[in-house]
Amino acid sequence: MIERAILFAAGRGLRMRPLTDATPKPLLEAGGRRLIEYHLDKLAAAGVREVVVNASHLAPLFPAALGDGSRWKLAIHHVDEGPEPLETGGGLLNALPLLGQEPFFAISADVWSDVDLARLSRDIDGDAHLVLVDNPPHHPRGDFALDARARVHAQGEPRLTYAGIAVLRPALLDDWREVVGGEPGAGMNPPRFALAPLLYAAADRGRVGGTHHRGAWTDVGTPARLADLDSRLRPHPSG
Repeated sequence: MIERAILFAAGRGLRMRPLTDATPKPLLEAGGRRLIEYHLDKLAAAGVREVVVNASHLAPLFPAALGDGSRWKLAIHHVDEGPEPLETGGGLLNALPLLGQEPFFAISADVWSDVDLARLSRDIDGDAHLVLVDNPPHHPRGDFALDARARVHAQGEPRLTYAGIAVLRPALLDDWREVVGGEPGAGMNPPRFALAPLLYAAADRGRVGGTHHRGAWTDVGTPARLADLDSRLRPHPSG
């Protein structure tokens, strides 16, 4: 059983403005609940005990909204990255001491899905196991290819989109300097870099598995997508 998770919540949400001028995107509501709360529900149901929430934009609003996690029977660790987010890779590296040595969930707090986290294997074969979905209209080229053996490849067809939901091993970050050392932010303290190059590098080494999720999934990246999700999640009166 996976006992720890990180929810990536540090993005500025520029495409969601003006909604995100006063509210971080993961704290926006759909169906009468904050986006991040759906993840906390599912993580708790899957047996997770500790969750790291990394934040930057309007970071103090997260502990104010979520508290210590006790209402979900979780322990939430709030990590304020400061005024400039560390990006997904840098944020993960910064949070690694709180995530331990075992596999953990890594989830973008601004997506919504009906993925059953409890079904994702703890004993992942490699350094990462990614949830992939059919390419949405706003991302037609996808991110990865998935073969018949459930192995993920950086190249190949057909292309699928990374859902922002994964199980990762800490070892994924072992060679981060080798992979992203040339990026401008990698030399900062703390370093700032994206997670995607590490996933592609691990896929090239045959160290990434995946699941093709064919159920519901939404990347809540624009006000229109948020409104659509809100409409779908709210109960509609019959008749």
